[in-house]
Amino acid sequence: MTRSPAFPHAKKSLGQHFLRNAAICERIATLLQPTDQDRILEIGPGPGPLTRALEALPHRTLLMIEKDRHWAAERQRMAAAGTQSALMDALRLDWRRIQPDYPWKIIGNLPYNVASALIWDIVSQAAGLTRAVFMVQKEVGQRMAALPGSGEYGALSVWVQSFVAPRLEFVVKPAAFTPPPKVDSTVLAFDPLPLDTWPKRPGALARLLRVCFQQRRKQIGGIFRRAGLPEMLTALEAEGFSPFLRPESLSPADFRKLSLSLPL
Repeated sequence: MTRSPAFPHAKKSLGQHFLRNAAICERIATLLQPTDQDRILEIGPGPGPLTRALEALPHRTLLMIEKDRHWAAERQRMAAAGTQSALMDALRLDWRRIQPDYPWKIIGNLPYNVASALIWDIVSQAAGLTRAVFMVQKEVGQRMAALPGSGEYGALSVWVQSFVAPRLEFVVKPAAFTPPPKVDSTVLAFDPLPLDTWPKRPGALARLLRVCFQQRRKQIGGIFRRAGLPEMLTALEAEGFSPFLRPESLSPADFRKLSLSLPL
C-alpha cells in the first residue's frame, strides 16, 4: 500500500492517527469558540490540518506542543504569524501553570493510549482552562460523559465531571484518518465548572474512586469493610446513603462529599 505523501510519518509507538478531513478539522476548531483574545494550546498537531483550521479563526496566540521531533519542526517551519511550536511531551507538562489570571483554551486530536491520563490531569490541574475540545476513542469519550447508573459510568466519569461539564459532540469514522484506526472516535467539548465547586480533597477523591470502582459490582458498604475503612461506613450513614448501593449509583457530587471523610 502506498502511504499518502502528505502524512508520511505516522508512528505506531506514539499512537499516531492523523486526521486528514479538512471539513472535520474546521468543525472541531469551531467548537472551541475562539475569540481574538484567546490563547489556544493545541496538543499533538502532527501534519497540521487542525492547526490550519485554528489559524483561520480568531485568536490571540496559538501554541502547539508536539512530542514528535519531525512534526514539531515542520509546524514551526510552516507556522503563521502568532503561532509557535514547542517540542514537548504533553504528559510531562505542568498544567498547574494555566491559572485564571493566565487563561487558555486547549484542543487536540489525542492519541488513544494517553487520552484518559492526559485529560485526567488537564481538567483537574488547569484552573485557568476556559474551554477544551478533544477527540478521543469513542468508548473513552462515552465514559467521560456517562451518567450515574449507566454501563459506561465509572471512575473516569466521576473525576472528569467533578471539574468540567463534558459534552459529546459528534463521532468521527476511521476513514477520516491516515492510517485509519480500528475504532470510531468522538469529539467532546469541556466547559470548566466554577472553581469553588471543585473537590476540596482531590487526592482523597482519586483514592476513593480507585477503591470503589475496582469492585464496581459490589455493594459500597462491603467495599469499605473489605478495604478497612470503617470511617467511610460512618460517612455513608451521616450522608444518608444506603450501604447496599453500588458505586455506579452515586453521582460525582456524592463522591465529592464522601471523599471529605476518607482518612489520609
